[in-house]
Amino acid sequence: MKKNKVVIVGTGMVGMSYAYSMLNQGTCEELVLIDLDKKRAEGEAIDLNHGLSFAPRKMKIYAGDYSDCKDAYLICITAGAIQNEGETRLDLLHKNTKIMRSIINEIKKSGFNGILLIATNPVDIMTYVAWKLSGYDKSKVIGSGTTLDSARLRYALSERLDVNPKDINAYVMGEHGDSQFVAWSYAFSGVQPIYQIASRKDSKINFSDLEEIEDEVRNIAYKIIECKKSTYYGIGMALTRITKAILDNENSVLTVSSYLNGEYNQDDVYIAVPSIVNKDGVREVIHLALENTEKEKLDNSIEIMKENISKLEI
Repeated sequence: MKKNKVVIVGTGMVGMSYAYSMLNQGTCEELVLIDLDKKRAEGEAIDLNHGLSFAPRKMKIYAGDYSDCKDAYLICITAGAIQNEGETRLDLLHKNTKIMRSIINEIKKSGFNGILLIATNPVDIMTYVAWKLSGYDKSKVIGSGTTLDSARLRYALSERLDVNPKDINAYVMGEHGDSQFVAWSYAFSGVQPIYQIASRKDSKINFSDLEEIEDEVRNIAYKIIECKKSTYYGIGMALTRITKAILDNENSVLTVSSYLNGEYNQDDVYIAVPSIVNKDGVREVIHLALENTEKEKLDNSIEIMKENISKLEI
């Protein structure tokens, strides 16, 4: 495998936001674009190459095909039906399972043996589908999970508290969708627990504000879709963050879709939980001692995932 070679399957808005973000951050050395519409992939590659003189590092960017997957270190799958206004992510289930099956079949034919990063919605279930169909090790098949939702949470908290979002440590867990929740018992602004801040009389934030923020984070994608049809910049940045953690062997804590094998007393499911991500994919799932209500929310989210997985023929 080429350590810094990344393949993107799907050159729609999400795929190209991811590619553009990686170009600007110099995340990899070789970037391959694959799409059913080969002309589009070619045009996107040319357009990106024209920005190389302004990029932080030299990159080889080109439109390719599935044979280019063989020596890649990471393949990110962004292809799939988009979420239309009024649809939930789970409404995409059957359409995107069919698409995922065709993509995984082609990837396996190439001889690829690296890490699969899934962004196609509903991402937790699609990650499970990709793992089942591929036969790859569970640690090497990961989903984008709630990395974007956690970033949205940090932004919302930073706005209320007037603190740099980089100094907010808070996580959205569960489904990347309507059953997600905030693990408030592990939320901090700097070294201060958010619960402690909200309890102070002179605070800029109170407990009702926390409920509003959680609802805002859970539903903001619907507002974005209503305004501009789809979301892509944020997830493009989130995918780049995950990719960097993998290629640079960072051992970073990210809320990716990880396979549970006994953690949180659950198994045989992919769900977004804080996990340590490095060159091998998910090195470790971090098992948090959640409050009872938080554990109930996680169990509920997992049950929804399992119910929908049971409807599929994989």
